[in-house]
Amino acid sequence: MTKKLFLAFAVIMTALVVNAQAQTPDETAAIKQTALDYVEGWYEANAERMERALHPELAKRIVRTGPEGRSRLDQMSAMALVQGVKRGGGKDTPKENQQKDVIILDVFENTASVKAIMSGWIDYMHMAKFNGRWVIVNVLWELKPAKK
Repeated sequence: MTKKLFLAFAVIMTALVVNAQAQTPDETAAIKQTALDYVEGWYEANAERMERALHPELAKRIVRTGPEGRSRLDQMSAMALVQGVKRGGGKDTPKENQQKDVIILDVFENTASVKAIMSGWIDYMHMAKFNGRWVIVNVLWELKPAKK
């Protein structure tokens, strides 16, 4: 029994070490910078930063519920998001209201899950290392409840 327990422990420790090696400080910084290019690009109305953060085939989605109570999935492409930034994005958001919290939830090899908390919504991002650069591939987002 102890031999099996030791073997299981060794396998778990090896997996942890391999995952820790995959997430170097440089990789962590690159993932965070990609998220900040997205977030700050929005607030600064900086289309170049936003575009740099996105894979061209990005899908940004939100589930909305209509007045009849039925859900629908709304989607925005990378191009639509960049165009929205070019039209002004979030530049009218006062600096003191610009929330820019980025939390790396998980990294494995060339994929990462990241949560970005902004002033009016929360984005859950899937990133991929694509041609040596971290980019956002998917975003599922939700609006924060309106303040009363």
